[in-house]
Amino acid sequence: MFDSADARADPALLNRLRDGTASLDLAAPPVVLPDFCHKDKSEMPSSIAVATRDAIRPALTDSALNCGMALATLDTPRPGASAVTDFYRRVRERYPNPPGWKFKLSRDEVLRAAVLGADFAVERYGLERHDLDRVEEFGRQSVEEFGSERWARRQLPWICVQLARLRFGSIGPSTHFLELQEVEEVFEPEIAARLGVFQGQVTLQFHNGGGVLTSQIGELYARRKSASRLLRAEMAVQKPLSHFAARSPARARQRYQAYFTAGCPSVPIDSDEGRRMMLAQRMSMNYGFAYRMATYASLCGYASQALGARLRLVVDSPHNSVYQETVDGRPAYVHRHNAARAWTPELMKGHPAFAQTGQPLLVPGTNRTSSFLCVPAPQAHRSLYTACHGTGSIISAFARDGRSGPDPYRRRTQRYGYTDAAPQDIPQLDDRGVDAALAILVGNGLVRPVARLRPFAVLT
Repeated sequence: MFDSADARADPALLNRLRDGTASLDLAAPPVVLPDFCHKDKSEMPSSIAVATRDAIRPALTDSALNCGMALATLDTPRPGASAVTDFYRRVRERYPNPPGWKFKLSRDEVLRAAVLGADFAVERYGLERHDLDRVEEFGRQSVEEFGSERWARRQLPWICVQLARLRFGSIGPSTHFLELQEVEEVFEPEIAARLGVFQGQVTLQFHNGGGVLTSQIGELYARRKSASRLLRAEMAVQKPLSHFAARSPARARQRYQAYFTAGCPSVPIDSDEGRRMMLAQRMSMNYGFAYRMATYASLCGYASQALGARLRLVVDSPHNSVYQETVDGRPAYVHRHNAARAWTPELMKGHPAFAQTGQPLLVPGTNRTSSFLCVPAPQAHRSLYTACHGTGSIISAFARDGRSGPDPYRRRTQRYGYTDAAPQDIPQLDDRGVDAALAILVGNGLVRPVARLRPFAVLT
C-alpha cells in the first residue's frame, strides 16, 4: 500500500479489495497506489495492481480493456487562441459527441484491428513504423499462441463486429480529454532529451478508451456490474449464442459459471476456457492499441492544418490491462486497473526507444493543475512495476478541505466542449494535490519525475 498522511487509502476500499482477492492464488500482495478510489461502474477500486498465478479474473481490471493515454510533442511555439480554436473545431467535427451511426470501418478492418493491433493503424493511416517504438508492447499482443489468426477472427460475433464499425478513434467527454500543455519545468534533462522533451515545448496529451469492441468483449466474457442498456440488450441474445453452442453439458456449465455469474469468477488459465478468455483479452488489447493510434493519426493531421505543427509521439500506454509477466521468477498474470505499467530499463534491454530510460509513464493532474511525465525508478518492482494513472481524487480532496486553493500565479485553462460555444476560461488551482500524489510515488522509489506539464487548453 502506497499512501501518505496527506492522502490515506480508504479503509473501506481496502476491505473491498481484500475480500475481492481473498480466494485467489496470488503471486504477490495486491498493490494499492495513490488515487485509490472507487467508481460505481467497477467491481474493484481504481489504482490497483493484482498478480495471480494460474488464473485471471476480469473483475480486477476494467470491463473495457486498453483505456489509455498518450503524450506527443509539437515542433512549434505555443499557438494563438484562434489556431487552438480551429484545432479543437477540427477534432470535434471528426469525433462528434454523440458520435452518430455512420460506419467508420469495414467488417474486415475491425477483425484486422483486433488481430494486428497498432500495425493495422500504421497500415491504414500511413503512420511511421518508428511510432510503434513509443507504444507499450509495440501496440500488439500475439494471438497465435491461442489459435490461428483465422480461428481468432471467428471468436468475434457478427453483431459485435458490426457495432464496432460505427466508431473508431474518438475521444469523448467525461474523464477523457485532449489537452494542450507547455513543458514548464524539466527535472531530468538527460532523460528528457532522450525522450525528445525540453523546457518551453508544447505538448499534446490525450486520454481515450479502447473503443466499442473492447466493451463488448468485456461484457461477453463476464457479467459486469455496469453496462449500457444497448449493450445489455445485445448480450442478452449474443452471450447464449456464443457460449452455449458447446456440445458438452459440462463445458456449458463451466461457461455459465465463468461468464454469467455475478462477481466475475476466476478462470484457470490452464483450461480451454482460460485460453479462450486470454485470446479474447488479447484481441481487446490489440483493438485498443489500433484505436488510440487511429486517434493519434487524426491529431497529426489536425495539428499540421490548424497549428502548423508536426507531432512526435513520446509514449502511449494503457492503464487497464492484463499481461503475462514474471513475478518472483515465475509466470503470473498482472491485472492493472486504472494504473500504468512502469517497466525499468532492466526489463527493456534492447528496446529501440526505452532501453536507457525504462518505459515513460504519465501521472496527470487535472486540466486545472499541472501533470507529470515520469520514468520508472529502481524500486518499481515493489508495486509490481506499476504507477497510478492519475491524481484526480487527491486533487479533489485537497480542494474540498481547503488544503489547496487558487493558483498563486493566476494561470487559466481554456476549456472547450463538444459544441460551437466559446471556451470557458477556467482558473487553475495550485499544485499541492498533484504534488502530494507524486511525492508518494517518488518517496517510495517507484518513479522519477522528468518534466512538469502545464495545461493551457483542453477539450473535455
